[in-house]
Amino acid sequence: MSDLSIFKKFNFERPPVGVKFLLNKPDGIPKLKKTLALCEMLREAHQAPPFYATKEDFECVGPLILGMEEPDPIFESGQIGPRLGLFKEDRANRRIYPPIPKLAQGTCRYIVFAPLDKMSFEPDVLLITADPTQAEILTRAYSYTTGKIWTAKGTTVIGCAWLFVYPYLSGQLNFTVTNLSSGMNSRQVLPKGLVIISLPYDLLPMMVENLKDMEWVPADYIEGREAHNKRFQEVVAQLQKEFLASEKGT
Repeated sequence: MSDLSIFKKFNFERPPVGVKFLLNKPDGIPKLKKTLALCEMLREAHQAPPFYATKEDFECVGPLILGMEEPDPIFESGQIGPRLGLFKEDRANRRIYPPIPKLAQGTCRYIVFAPLDKMSFEPDVLLITADPTQAEILTRAYSYTTGKIWTAKGTTVIGCAWLFVYPYLSGQLNFTVTNLSSGMNSRQVLPKGLVIISLPYDLLPMMVENLKDMEWVPADYIEGREAHNKRFQEVVAQLQKEFLASEKGT
């Protein structure tokens, strides 16, 4: 199993949660004993031993995005959102469904959750609930060796699809701020202002290595504006000097 212990160094208030999408029933992991929304299962995993859920354990559209059930025309025609005051018209609500990421029908019958320190499997996605300072370190680690641009994708409803399924299918980091999505907001799943970052399995080795190598808190972050400006100008001046010297040598 991959060593993800570097994430413990953050001392997150809520532990990172590994998620696995399975066709076959997992061994040695108990079934969830309550019905919850998918976003609430993340909160449950922050404070509970590992568990798995099946479509009967959801009280939301989670089974739809996990490929556990057929699309419901009442939902996909966009009729619900306007009744809840989330969209002006059915057609506006309807637009969100085609791009929403979903697992192929019938390919996931079980979804497994485990907090990092109790995880016995290689996660398909790792969901990290961070404060903004911690999130800055994580997004910087994502770009540290690649220069990749980080972006946030989401929708007013079914925001869980962009945290659970999108990173897994796309291989891209994604994030949201708690309560930007209506379901999480209405259910008061987590305090406002936290950042949930979702990392797919294939990014984890790079993230681990970058976190080991890079400076988590650059001096400029803590020394203040004047020190930053001075150091910045010194760096630019030194690079200009090196450039001019190289030009003279050619």
